[in-house]
Amino acid sequence: MTEQETPPARILAIESSCDETAAAVLEDGRAILASTVASQMEMHARFGGVFPEVASRQHVLSITPVIEQTLAQAHLTLNDIDAIAVTRGPGLAGSLVVGVNAAKGLALGSDRPLVGVNHLEGHLYSAWVYNAGDTPPPEPQFPLLALLASGGHTELNLMTGHLQYQHLGATLDDAAGEAFDKVARLLGLPYPGGPAIQEAAVNGDPDAFDFPRARLEGTWNFSFSGLKTAVLREVRKLEKAGRLPVANLAASFQAAVVDALFTKTMQAAREFGAKEILVAGGVSANQALRSAFLGQDEFQLNIPALSLCTDNAAMIAAAGYQRFIHGHHDSLDIDVLPTWPLS
Repeated sequence: MTEQETPPARILAIESSCDETAAAVLEDGRAILASTVASQMEMHARFGGVFPEVASRQHVLSITPVIEQTLAQAHLTLNDIDAIAVTRGPGLAGSLVVGVNAAKGLALGSDRPLVGVNHLEGHLYSAWVYNAGDTPPPEPQFPLLALLASGGHTELNLMTGHLQYQHLGATLDDAAGEAFDKVARLLGLPYPGGPAIQEAAVNGDPDAFDFPRARLEGTWNFSFSGLKTAVLREVRKLEKAGRLPVANLAASFQAAVVDALFTKTMQAAREFGAKEILVAGGVSANQALRSAFLGQDEFQLNIPALSLCTDNAAMIAAAGYQRFIHGHHDSLDIDVLPTWPLS
């Protein structure tokens, strides 16, 4: 078996860490045979964010139909599955419990191994995934400098091999996605903030406002609270003047976030001798961020398709596959880990 070949296996995965109820079947660690995502986004939009109790109740209603639909789409039964993977954390405790308990039941009933997966690890492995029937893209090559940017996490990790992570740095306050949500509220834009700010920024000038970038020299950490405060002060000043140039504010804020993420990731990739760069997480769907990384030719870029940037179960299946073939199986008494770090 060559380094690029993988042992055959079909993984059924479940993801319920926040407000998406998802299931997927992945073959040989990369090819999606079926993927279903039931989103609660519209339900939570009126709250301006995810309401945990509402999310967990909706997971209870959605989990069985989503799993059944996924298996039907793949034209498979549980007898055709080699292992059950499930997001164990981090995430909302009530939401995680629904997915983990469903996975336990399936594993017990089918006598299949159970594999608990870190949600952050799943985001990183989204870069390995493609739709069955498509031409497989090249696998990312180690060592990888991985930027993970989402609503709850922003961090840099060096991947030296499968399931091997060296934590370099993380946000000291707001995650990048969280900053997008908070600034969107300041600008009167809807939830979720990332897509809303991206849309508003299309007609804006990214140089209209000189918002700060927290460089945090000597570390690989990020900070976005100062940027958020700078936007707040500018908004209050402009509101008193009777005008609020939302497009320019959105574009300038987005440019500051992208600059901070891109610059530090590139510096870390050089410092640690990375062969390639991997960018994942919900914020990796941002077009300005994608353009920044696609515009450099120093490192090969691995970035998931837009459909795989937000929470999904295919990424959990990809990470679960790696854990399965490396012998990392869990017992049926595992519990959820709402604050589970990647490394």
